[in-house]
Amino acid sequence: MITFNGIHKSFGGQVLFENLSFAINRRERVGLVGRNGHGKTTLFRMILGEVAVDEGHIAIPRRYRIGHLEQHIDFKSSTVLEEACMGLPEERATETWKAEKILSGLGFTDEDMSKSPGIFSGGFQVRLNLAKVLVSEPDMLLLDEPTNYLDVVSIRWLSRFLQAWPSEMVVITHDRAFMDSVTTHTVAIHRKCAKKIEGGTQKLYDQILEEEEIYEKTRANDEKKRKEIERFIERFRAKNTLATRVQSRIKYLEKHEALDKLASIQSLDFSFRSKPFPAKSMMRVENLNFGYKGGPNLIGDLSFDVQSHDRICVIGQNGKGKSTLLKLLADGLKPNGGSITKHPKLESAYFVQTNVDMLHPQNTVLDEILRADGACLPQTARNIAGSMMFEGDAALKKISVLSGGERSRVMLAQILVTPCHLLLLDEPTNHLDMDTCDSLLAAIDAFDGAVIIVTHNEMFLRSLATRFIIFDRGTVSTYERSYQDFLDGVGWQMDDSLVNKSSAQKPAAKLDKKALRQARAAILKERSRALGPLEKKIANLEDEITHLESMCDHVTDKLEEASASGDGNAISKFSKQHGDLTKRVEAAYGTLEHATKDLAVRDADFEARLAELE
Repeated sequence: MITFNGIHKSFGGQVLFENLSFAINRRERVGLVGRNGHGKTTLFRMILGEVAVDEGHIAIPRRYRIGHLEQHIDFKSSTVLEEACMGLPEERATETWKAEKILSGLGFTDEDMSKSPGIFSGGFQVRLNLAKVLVSEPDMLLLDEPTNYLDVVSIRWLSRFLQAWPSEMVVITHDRAFMDSVTTHTVAIHRKCAKKIEGGTQKLYDQILEEEEIYEKTRANDEKKRKEIERFIERFRAKNTLATRVQSRIKYLEKHEALDKLASIQSLDFSFRSKPFPAKSMMRVENLNFGYKGGPNLIGDLSFDVQSHDRICVIGQNGKGKSTLLKLLADGLKPNGGSITKHPKLESAYFVQTNVDMLHPQNTVLDEILRADGACLPQTARNIAGSMMFEGDAALKKISVLSGGERSRVMLAQILVTPCHLLLLDEPTNHLDMDTCDSLLAAIDAFDGAVIIVTHNEMFLRSLATRFIIFDRGTVSTYERSYQDFLDGVGWQMDDSLVNKSSAQKPAAKLDKKALRQARAAILKERSRALGPLEKKIANLEDEITHLESMCDHVTDKLEEASASGDGNAISKFSKQHGDLTKRVEAAYGTLEHATKDLAVRDADFEARLAELE
């Protein structure tokens, strides 16, 4: 258990946290969300003692062991297995089978176990660090973007492993589906404070939106009330007969500070620019073969067409040829056999993470956007920079000072400069935050052209793909149905064998279609019966508030008329009516707030029950 009490933290002129407080209790698995730059990784570093708080206190129990995923590579052992075993607790140093299971789940083969860690790619080296921290079985596990270098099979294994994690855990990830599958609670760093709920990311964001809507209604009502009081004070300040009432209203204003208007939160709002395409078919791939010199054949006899509005997802384990396929389609490599025939007017845009190194460190964000297209006007480049959250002076930041996520956004901005027909996107979500991933998904969905994307994000696979190119079982093939159909009907070769059966929860027996329909109908009927009266109550409250506010406006007009005519009795009568109506409005708003929260919580319970049937 760790408790954060009144944490304040600033870096230079940027305030990250103001009175941030929350607790991570026993056995809670917490997803930490918030935009890049809002302090998620800083919070991790505070827990680890690498960053000091400016004010407040973090309470951590004595002898509480914290394990965290290291991005820094510093291996001491001569083999992968020996290095992973270094994470085992001292009293369990002989239990090497645990390290073998975890390494296998993360994509290491039996042959890899005896190889030197130094010969592997950076992605696999980070996986080895992940294995070391998982096998150490700490009291709290801190994971910062653990899925960045994992393929879809390893992500599915890790999800099962973490669902059975017996202690506390905090995870930062851009993959919403992965986070929701492994966490019990969600914490958002929002407006420099922490908001924690039991449940997933959508429930949290919906609750924040609802609370801020209620706050804005309350603030508007309060502002209106203050203006009425100020008018009353100004009008009757000089009247001795009303001096007591004037003073009481002055004291009210002094005691009740005005509610501040919520500052707008900058969000991504961008779209890929398409060009009209003169034909239905953009590209035809026939009997494509490719393998690097001296290596295995990665792609064999692959054939497919790309139509003008396709959404093709390329999926499979790492190192099997997915990125190579996109590079072939982008003319970065020549096939060993077969052909790639493109329409003569086809224009494509290619995004790949390794191209981050091609950004010039001393150039500004604006320079890099202009460099992508010599015909781009400076104001157009400014507009595109702003859409990627580089507004004003932020567009003049040098590439060298940007984070990984910011550099990815610069590369996306470069693609936005010039309209195209086909987007080739190689793992575009790595290093982006969750909100940016949501905006990217919406932008891809709205693009009026074709998209071929390599991704391990199952939310993209479920909601975006119209077709798949699948690298699995040593071959590459196309699949024309949904991702869920693939999982149910085909599945991953390694998927079942990588499940840690000793720790993973046993799935419930599947219902047949008839029983599933009956169970869903029963839950929906129960939800309607339980939530119907509450929804009616909320609707009645909203009508009541509208009516009361209308009456309040009418009484205010009458009060002003009485004031103008100097009618003391009328002034007294309408002042009392106005006060009574204001109290009734405030009470109705309070009841509405509680009823709305109750509806959201109860509805989420029914949604969870429905999800369990899937």
